[in-house]
Amino acid sequence: MLEIKGLSYQVEGASGQGLDILDQVSLTIGDNKLAVITGPNGGGKTTLAKAIMGLVQPTGGSILWNGADITHMDITERARLGVSYGFQQPPRFKGLRVRDLLALAAGSESLTREEGCQYLTKVGLCAHDYIDREVDASLSGGEVKRIEIATILARKSGLMIFDEPEAGIDLWSFAKLTETFQAIHRRREATLLIISHQERIIGLADEIVMISEGKVTRHGPREEIFPQILANTKTGCSYLTEEDQ
Repeated sequence: MLEIKGLSYQVEGASGQGLDILDQVSLTIGDNKLAVITGPNGGGKTTLAKAIMGLVQPTGGSILWNGADITHMDITERARLGVSYGFQQPPRFKGLRVRDLLALAAGSESLTREEGCQYLTKVGLCAHDYIDREVDASLSGGEVKRIEIATILARKSGLMIFDEPEAGIDLWSFAKLTETFQAIHRRREATLLIISHQERIIGLADEIVMISEGKVTRHGPREEIFPQILANTKTGCSYLTEEDQ
């Protein structure tokens, strides 16, 4: 279970006064839930995700994962507890094969080819076509993102955080990506926390968290929150992009 209690993150503004990026954010996400964080650009969504992963240090409040206070732990300590982060633009590694990356993620030099292929199959990639490829510019954005998810699975992550996974990929890759999220969720392998403006990803959620101006403005089951978002699209009040509507 992920518990966030009164989380704040403040930076110094242009005038020298404190600027609240996160303002007393509190929420609880249950085990094996798929939660989508959405809201206007600049509302604090990515900062919240980075605070959970340890990429930024909050100025107040606490973060608990499965009862352990991880607020002041570094990224490595959080990763050991099963917290992982998927970037908008995953890095590429020229000269590093997919099988080597999976072995590093699993923390095992003895990861077999068959085991590596199993992780790739889980994210919808034909394992034998990818296991020996380099993680370089020859791969599409969608392929790299699914390989990144495979490494998170290999790491046995219990909490998977994804920051706008739809960014920079084509429609075919996006369809495969949503299928991957659905498959992981059906297997109840992890808690998924996804930041997205994309209507189809929001529609996958068990629960939706809306954040604006650093605060949680709504949080509830998809059946309650999603119709409100769709209603806003019809009145012209939506923050969703044109291609999402």
